[in-house]
Amino acid sequence: MSIVLITGGSRGLGKSMALHAAGRGFDVVLTYVSKKTEAEGVANEIAALGRKAAVLPLDVADSHSFPAFAAALKRTLNQTFSRGDFDALVNNAGIGLYKPFAETGEDEFDRVVAILLKAPFFLTQTLLPLIKDGGRIVNITSGLSRFAIPGYAAYGAAKAGLDQLSRYMAQELGPRRISVISLAPGVIATDFGGGVVRDNPAVNKALAATIALGRVGLPDDIGGALALLLETDARWINGMRIEASGGQSL
Repeated sequence: MSIVLITGGSRGLGKSMALHAAGRGFDVVLTYVSKKTEAEGVANEIAALGRKAAVLPLDVADSHSFPAFAAALKRTLNQTFSRGDFDALVNNAGIGLYKPFAETGEDEFDRVVAILLKAPFFLTQTLLPLIKDGGRIVNITSGLSRFAIPGYAAYGAAKAGLDQLSRYMAQELGPRRISVISLAPGVIATDFGGGVVRDNPAVNKALAATIALGRVGLPDDIGGALALLLETDARWINGMRIEASGGQSL
């Protein structure tokens, strides 16, 4: 029995990741900030697939809450899964910010960096005693750390920092045989950014034209990629940035 912890698993990409992981035999712990009902709904779907699931509240913007979260996670692992550790951590929880570089305020920048870069750094650090030797960490970054679309300067910079952090994690956690990778989605039709890609046909069409496969991505494109990378057969992929964008801006 393998257990994966996915932050921000109540909707969108996190939900798809959780369901795909369960479909490949993983038990799942997923976190939420305010959408408890939605998170519990995902847990019920996982149970319908024959796997165990648990949900825990976590605000990744508040790094001071991480020790208490780790304690709650340890209790949950014992009570729900009869385990004292877990196998894989997916740092997925995040926010978007669409604002020109010249107009981005310091408070906005600080919040983006706190959630997209600081949180994976210190949450992973806090959870290291609970991650099994030989386990896996996947940091969800972005295609915007490779190519630039005006309006995403703060977001893209934070995600690029997370790509580099993945390399340092891989190097320093190697003695414990914990492998670390970045999974970088391209443009995806979700509620990200107010759902503009999903709900605005003109934007959807324009972005699809930049993608070799001719369409924007769907949550299941990323959920499926994540589940593949959690498999034991992918254990030798380490310290790498894997982009799942359909071939965007090649």
